[in-house]
Amino acid sequence: MPLTASPPRILVVEDDPTVSEVVTRYLEREGFVVEVAFDGAVGLERALADPPELIVLDLMIPSLDGFEVCRRLRATAPVPVIMLTARGEEADRIVGLELGADDYVSKPFSPRELTARIKAVLRRAGGAVATAGEPTILRAGALEVDTVAHEARRAGELVSLTSREFDLLVHLMRNPRRAFRREQLLEQVWGFAYGDTSTVTVHVRRLREKVEADPADPRHVCTVWGVGYRFEP
Repeated sequence: MPLTASPPRILVVEDDPTVSEVVTRYLEREGFVVEVAFDGAVGLERALADPPELIVLDLMIPSLDGFEVCRRLRATAPVPVIMLTARGEEADRIVGLELGADDYVSKPFSPRELTARIKAVLRRAGGAVATAGEPTILRAGALEVDTVAHEARRAGELVSLTSREFDLLVHLMRNPRRAFRREQLLEQVWGFAYGDTSTVTVHVRRLREKVEADPADPRHVCTVWGVGYRFEP
């Protein structure tokens, strides 16, 4: 008999039982396996002991808030994270993205929207697959990216990138000297036809901190004023 892939496992860290129940029910109907933790410490422990395919993380949770969970998680594991934030709390969203979250959904939200975001993040986290004719090893200066191994190195040293940062870097490197608007990157890398372009801005800043010798004066991931960003090989 042929082997079938196990359904993706989602860890929901949310202290509101009504929200967690609705999200769990909807995600299970969509074919996901769902585990729920009601506080940050338990959620972090479970995520580190047996990493899920993705974590849905509320920011305002007991014991350890979502920021601290994300910070500790990012220090050891590249598991994709979608944050749940209060509507209008832009500062919280920016901090969460700075800590390495892949995306966010503002409360109140529809389970359908959250599911769409989860599927988009998981699709991208599966790896930036090369199409026919595209190289699987990308090089620029001291940077080397292996799209098959899902690894990036600078001057031979392994660079720890989140799945979204990796995809952003690969997309830019595959399109050298092409200027992208933030809206284009949001659609082509994140898979969203609309959204908050500050997500792109934060990820570019984080990417520069990891791959540039001088993030304040980037050699590769350059700003095109009035447009967006381009990659200089």
